[in-house]
Amino acid sequence: MNKKIQLQDLGQKDYKATWEYQEELFKNIVDLKIKNRREELDLPTPNHLLFVEHPHVYTLGKSGDLENLLLNEKQLEAKGATFYKINRGGDITYHGPGQIVGYPILDLENFFTDIHKYLRFLEESIILTLAEYGLDCGRSDGETGVWLGVGTPFARKICALGVRASRWVTMHGFALNVNVDLGYFDNIIPCGIRGKAVTSLQVELGLERVDEEEVKAKIVRHLTNLFEAEFV
Repeated sequence: MNKKIQLQDLGQKDYKATWEYQEELFKNIVDLKIKNRREELDLPTPNHLLFVEHPHVYTLGKSGDLENLLLNEKQLEAKGATFYKINRGGDITYHGPGQIVGYPILDLENFFTDIHKYLRFLEESIILTLAEYGLDCGRSDGETGVWLGVGTPFARKICALGVRASRWVTMHGFALNVNVDLGYFDNIIPCGIRGKAVTSLQVELGLERVDEEEVKAKIVRHLTNLFEAEFV
């Protein structure tokens, strides 16, 4: 059982290139697990967490509805944005500059075999991080992610989640709006949910800019405690 997680900050990186890198890491873990079972070995499987910031991109999960993208191909191009239909759960979301995207590629058999618990731990790491900035965030029944103003007419989403798992290995992850241009969310029905707003840490705190490196460090600290892991 390997509870070490290799942390990589990829900086700003194209969505497709990052997706391909995730797939490579994911496949390496799955292949090693298959080898262990087939050859009766006990080689430790690695775990990864990638931090990345993407250029403007919209992604649609495998169960998503394309009608939730409100732009055609020419309009996407005019906004300097790309679009991908991908193999995670969830509907449509936006990634762009000023957003912290985290991709945990973990062998959950190193921690616990419970996808529901895994999703709640990802949410909890964000909830605890935002609490350090004085924000009271929580979960919305039936809707993944992290929200402010749950149960009020002013409910707004600050962090989206969408994951894939196979043989207890995870990929994709969370996207936390820190200094992101929220105008790009006007071009979609975020996560397929009508009538609820999207917000950012910058907006909620009324600051010109929030230190993204500080936010990442807080997320890592909370993930360390929740997963009883060691980041290397």
